[in-house]
Amino acid sequence: MSFLDPSQRKQVLAWALYDWGNSAFSTAIIAGFFPVFFKQYWSVDTDVTASTFRLGLANSLGSLAVLAMAPILGAIADQGALKKQFLLVFAVIGIAATAGMFPIGRGEWQWAVTLYVTGGIGFAAANIFYDALIIDVTHRRHLDMVSAFGFALGYLGGGLLFGLCVIMTLWPPLFGLSDASQAVRTSFLVTALWWGLFSIPLFRYVQERPPAGPTEFKRAMIGGFHQLRDTWRKIRQFRPVLIFLVAYWLYIDAVDTVVRMAVDYGLALGFTAQHLITALLLTQFVGFPAALAFGWLGERLGPRTGILIGLIAYMGITIWGYFLEHVWEFYGLAIAIGLVQGGVQSLSRSLYARLIPAQAAGEFFGFYNLLGKFAAVIGPVLMGWVAVVSGSTRISILSLLVLFIAGASILLFVDKNAILPIDPGSSNPHV
Repeated sequence: MSFLDPSQRKQVLAWALYDWGNSAFSTAIIAGFFPVFFKQYWSVDTDVTASTFRLGLANSLGSLAVLAMAPILGAIADQGALKKQFLLVFAVIGIAATAGMFPIGRGEWQWAVTLYVTGGIGFAAANIFYDALIIDVTHRRHLDMVSAFGFALGYLGGGLLFGLCVIMTLWPPLFGLSDASQAVRTSFLVTALWWGLFSIPLFRYVQERPPAGPTEFKRAMIGGFHQLRDTWRKIRQFRPVLIFLVAYWLYIDAVDTVVRMAVDYGLALGFTAQHLITALLLTQFVGFPAALAFGWLGERLGPRTGILIGLIAYMGITIWGYFLEHVWEFYGLAIAIGLVQGGVQSLSRSLYARLIPAQAAGEFFGFYNLLGKFAAVIGPVLMGWVAVVSGSTRISILSLLVLFIAGASILLFVDKNAILPIDPGSSNPHV
């Protein structure tokens, strides 16, 4: 963090450590252990298609709940001087729900789903205020670097905690645990403690800027909906932006669904939890250099072409998933997903930056982040519904082709002439 003033470093580190802590929930719980335990322990003796539907519905309901709350919470965050308080409230909700999964008994899937959705809401809602605090911890000229630093610590912290929990499940006696089942249950407690522990520096050292005026909840709530309406009105005036956002909503929903449902799908096919968790770790290790490679690809061929290449790869991955038979194939799929996941996400952001007017970048990116943060609404419930109707988990994975094909097809209608180059000497597009 040598680019920062000494006075800022403590606040930036404290702020970023929250990402280090809470990323354990998205990695170890959402993508990792919850799908495993939900199918094998909390939904024991339940048909695999029914448990897939329940998990998909839970993911969708959680995303929809935060999507409905986001305009209100975003407006409150904009008011200033309330961000830390609301972050604390929602972080405590998420942490408590995560820890509360530990004592849930075998077959009690209703309680598991309730706490999972509650934890997801706390996690996502707290992130709204965490993101907003970036303007309080650094100068505007350092926003990009500080944001990247937070993401980097998040990947590292979440990955380390997940790796520790995986070791616990592979060798329970080393940690004084009786078996893998107890190790997984303990992982929920460890994740909650990790999240809570690394949240402390933010609440102790990050200082919010004073509000411009008195903060009133009712006024903030009304202002949130007005802000969302005004931004939507502006977006409709830029046809390429509107087309891109529709395409993005569809294909990023499918991308996030793959992350949330991949382990559940592998379990439904009969693969062991250990193989699936190891494959998930492999995806993370592959994803970092692959995202950089896609950045190079985007520079050479353009971001839209790079995204389309990634989506075509995802279509192939989906079809391959239908025919999946052997464990080594699942590892192959994990590597393939790691190769394209980060690239599609990063090029989507850079393409959007080239489409929007620079003078309205803040509010336009607010709408973009709203779609990105609360994706995985259509895909999980679509997979679950198809699994129940068809009686086949394999057919359910093919349903994601609808979202990938629709998103890619609509993306083709984004006018290439509207994708402006970014001046290397400037931080803003359209200049």
